[in-house]
Amino acid sequence: MIVLKSTQEKVLGALQSVAGIVERRHTLPILANVLIRKVANKIQLTTSDLEIQIRTAVEFDGDSGDFTTTVGARKLIDILRTMPADQTVSVESSASKLILKGGKSKFTLQTLPAEDFPLVQESSNLGPAFSVPQKVLRELLNQVAFAMAVHDIRYYLNGILFVAEGKQLSIVATDGHRLAFATATLDVEVPKQEVILPRKTVIEMQRLLSDKEGAIEFQFANNQAKFRFDGMEFVTKLVEGKFPDYNRVIPKNHKNTIVVGRAPLLASLQRTAILTSDKFKGVRLNIEPGTLRIASNNAEQEEAVDELDIDYAGDEIEIGFNVTYLIDALSNMTQEMIKLELSDGNSSALITIPDNTTFKYVVMPMRI
Repeated sequence: MIVLKSTQEKVLGALQSVAGIVERRHTLPILANVLIRKVANKIQLTTSDLEIQIRTAVEFDGDSGDFTTTVGARKLIDILRTMPADQTVSVESSASKLILKGGKSKFTLQTLPAEDFPLVQESSNLGPAFSVPQKVLRELLNQVAFAMAVHDIRYYLNGILFVAEGKQLSIVATDGHRLAFATATLDVEVPKQEVILPRKTVIEMQRLLSDKEGAIEFQFANNQAKFRFDGMEFVTKLVEGKFPDYNRVIPKNHKNTIVVGRAPLLASLQRTAILTSDKFKGVRLNIEPGTLRIASNNAEQEEAVDELDIDYAGDEIEIGFNVTYLIDALSNMTQEMIKLELSDGNSSALITIPDNTTFKYVVMPMRI
């Protein structure tokens, strides 16, 4: 039976859209596979890691009739990648194997029974659905995802907080040293919902979301979230725990404000970062009327000093930062100008966009 027949480009694209969560090594060998379910000409592809499940449905040519099996996702993708994009490929079933053909090439792959594939149990109490343009969510995620913790013992920091309330969608990430907040206005009013999406889910969504016009639909339950976009269905477990009160972390009423070009400041930080020590990524900012001086040094007693002219008439401040935290924020912004707000050398700094309240970035100072 010919399960599917199409161009390499179409088959590979469909597989790659679901294969991001597949681990090469897993205690359950079947989780390295993709579940292929054929009903008439529609092929449903499903992958899972027990916590996240991604499903897409695509129409391909092939024999009529229903069929279902599982096969190694990465192997299939690796083989397809070696073939030309416009080449016609076919997948045929034969006993407990799948045969992939393209041009004069033929690959016989072992399968595992579809009934053994552990599907994620979907929650029965998903809340009301609401949607935002994919482009908006993608921009929000890109603005804050870099501030998520990695393998933090405070597991609720290894992800992003989603808060939907009224016509506002806000997302927040923090690793305890810095916090990024971004918000967008929704077209419809939604009841208050607050969930923490796991890090892996966030990274996968950044990969899958596009700048296309389409919307992404959300539904949240107590322990699960469901997203639909571009013919795909994405179900994920949520992180349980209490996210820090971000409103208390974001400082207000700083008395010293600098507006500076994002690109020149980023370039200056990248230059001075070269002479920071690998473990100790500290840079020192000296702010005085008219001048912002950035300096760093390392254990070899090397030193970097860089100066920017600024329009500033406030207090003289000397403050230290982990340079990576500043570079991360500026690299993920696109605006020409940024606003840096400070109280003194010991308080956290706030980076925002002039005349725009949709993005806030808080970074703690460090002793240098």
